Amino acid sequence: MSLFSTGLYGLAESDLDKVFRLPTTTFIGGNETTLPLREIIRRLETAYCQHIGVEFMFINDVEQCKWIRQKFETPGIMQFTLEEKRTLLSRMIRSTRFEEFLQRKWSSEKRFGLEGCESLIPALKTVIDKSSQSGVESVIMGMSHRGRLNVLANVIRKDLEQIFCQFDSKLEAVDEGSGDVKYHLGMYHRRMNRVSDRYITMSLMANPSHLEAVDPVVQGKTKAEQFYSGDTEGKKVMSILLHGDAAFAGQGIVYETFHLSDLPSYTTHGTIHVVVNNQIGFTTDPRMARSSPYPTDIARVVNAPIFHVNADDPEAVMYVCNVAAEWRNTFHKDVVVDLVCYRRNGHNEMDEPMFTQPLMYKQIKKQKGVLQKFAEKLIAEGVVTTQYYQVINFSLVFSGLWGEMVCGQPKTMSCPSTGISEDDLSHIGSILVSAVHAVGLSRILKGRANMVGQRVCDWALGEYMAFGSLLKDGVHVRLSGQDVERGTFSHRHHVLHDQNVDKRTCIPMNHISPDQAPYTVCNSSLSEYGVLGFELGFAMASPNALVLWEAQFGDFHNTAQCIIDQFISSGQAKWVRQNGIVLLLPHGMEGMGPEHSSARPERFLQMLHQLHDCNWIVVNCSTPANYFHVLRRQILLPFRKPLIVFTPKSLLRHPEAKSSFDDMLPGTHFKRIILDDGPAAKNPEKVKRVVFCSGKVYYELIRERRNRNMDAAVAVVCIEQLSPFPFDLIKLEADRYLNADLVWCQEEHKNQGYYDYVKPRLQACLCVCRYVGRDSAAAPATGNKHTHLVELQRLLDTAFDLNAFSGKC
Repeated sequence: MSLFSTGLYGLAESDLDKVFRLPTTTFIGGNETTLPLREIIRRLETAYCQHIGVEFMFINDVEQCKWIRQKFETPGIMQFTLEEKRTLLSRMIRSTRFEEFLQRKWSSEKRFGLEGCESLIPALKTVIDKSSQSGVESVIMGMSHRGRLNVLANVIRKDLEQIFCQFDSKLEAVDEGSGDVKYHLGMYHRRMNRVSDRYITMSLMANPSHLEAVDPVVQGKTKAEQFYSGDTEGKKVMSILLHGDAAFAGQGIVYETFHLSDLPSYTTHGTIHVVVNNQIGFTTDPRMARSSPYPTDIARVVNAPIFHVNADDPEAVMYVCNVAAEWRNTFHKDVVVDLVCYRRNGHNEMDEPMFTQPLMYKQIKKQKGVLQKFAEKLIAEGVVTTQYYQVINFSLVFSGLWGEMVCGQPKTMSCPSTGISEDDLSHIGSILVSAVHAVGLSRILKGRANMVGQRVCDWALGEYMAFGSLLKDGVHVRLSGQDVERGTFSHRHHVLHDQNVDKRTCIPMNHISPDQAPYTVCNSSLSEYGVLGFELGFAMASPNALVLWEAQFGDFHNTAQCIIDQFISSGQAKWVRQNGIVLLLPHGMEGMGPEHSSARPERFLQMLHQLHDCNWIVVNCSTPANYFHVLRRQILLPFRKPLIVFTPKSLLRHPEAKSSFDDMLPGTHFKRIILDDGPAAKNPEKVKRVVFCSGKVYYELIRERRNRNMDAAVAVVCIEQLSPFPFDLIKLEADRYLNADLVWCQEEHKNQGYYDYVKPRLQACLCVCRYVGRDSAAAPATGNKHTHLVELQRLLDTAFDLNAFSGKC
């Protein structure tokens, strides 16, 4: 009682038996309104100073704080029936014996076991039980490697035979693709929940070694399932995210994901976060790993309550998880459960932790296992007998919509015509230009009305036609990214704002036809990593939706590189899961400096696997019609691949970058290459040079050729689809010009852009193909506008100098 001997708060030892009236903000009194100070202190210590610690006073909502107080302060509230205790014991046995079996059977295999936090399994099952009782029908989970096999076996209920087979290196994989290690794989399962007597679907998402990268992916998939099931309040579909203490505090994607939690187009109406806090990150102590007192402090930014609980007390864990599930069901907000535990082994089973934490691991070796502690407690309480424990211990030891997609690797890229009728083009165009309350956009809408009347479209109108026609056919379209509603370059205007009434908006695309699919267009938070991960997860839910993420500028995708590398590029090869997400990346050398010039196409092309199992489609469309077709083709193909589109900037308003409705009618398709259709094509034998290119430089080459009166001497061919590479069409086109030399021209620097990718492919078709373009450089572009123009003119001069390569091998 040193607290009182110092006179703190003006209280003394003699005051302990004084009776005080309890304030209405506390629940420690139960039915009593007054208590002696000694009893007040005892009850508060029982509520907050045992195996549970609660952080909630930062929440700026009185009712929510009152709700939490009631759950932890009410005397005797943490009570369990005999049946609940026995169920908890059986779950602890399953969790513990699973790890022990793997350790005995495959002692030299990495499995990232759960030893030291075996209570995670009953924790998750408690959350799922309580949520199922509240009406939840689907739970989507994401986690890193620690304890993943145990979760798969005892929570998702993956067949043990399948798990054990993954430890045997002699067994061949039955799935296609390169595969992944066993502690990265996911699982989908639907089963009856025995507590609620209701069916529940559980999904554990596949995850790479980037510990928290799966967080936004889970949220996106959860949002998609809520969207498709009409679950506008998150009462049927929910997400659970598991974290490690070091990763939760240290990785910025956690913060990015939290900040999506209450945004209208991204909220999943509450996520339950469970932190496996084993108080170490590989070999790094907490004092070296974070600046905050607790690893969970990041959750305070969204007013999420944080429940710390000693993982060696399974009953306290079970109670806290019940409260967390009730919180989510009541308030539909995030909540964090911090399982304070330890890691009995090293980072993996081959790792020796005594090198770096000798004192900690001396204590851990003395620590009695949580199952043994809990069993002894229940036996002492008479809940179970020793014989019962031994018997149960022994007895317990021993996707949906995507089914229509072509599995494995497709044999062909062919699909039905992606054109639509003239009536549909006119109707969709008229919907756009007839929008009301768009006073400030009258000039833009009038311009589009003129284009519709003239049967032509620019880039924005071509995109509008593609989206509108898919929506009319019942295909949901979701476009997300920074400033996508208006468009970075003020070209899209899919959300029209009343110029006189605040917050009054109109989305014309949602008024195309009575039975259309809904259109979702949403400005995202200023995040690439988190938002792209979210949209990737959204696209996982259904193949019958066009989900697009647009970077504000193409180079902004580099802050989302983890999602691109670990999920989009290699996801199908590792996890045999298709995904049709579309990335729109503005790209082009416009003289605006090294930032925002290049979308780094070389990176996407370097990660490409071309032959037989192409991992994604890469295009650089130069006409609105081709952009229209490639978006529609993404849905009409009988399989799904990610689509990378390098989109234009200056071409958005280029007077020649327009397409006729004739190029979008029934019978028309996406053009993998755009052939020369001028004088050169009519007299191919007189052509001296064929220039192959891709993207904006096509228009600059056409203009320069016209200015030099070389239309008959030089043919220009634009490659629109870079992956899969159009070998067949390139060969046919080159064979037409037997007397011409062949060059590749690009505006990007030689060590960037497409050259390193197209060079061996063009050589395979053409034998020899010269390079025309900027020299190699470290930066994507110069910062000087004059230098940019000089470089551009130099490459154009070389492209049309028919003697530029004379005498060169």
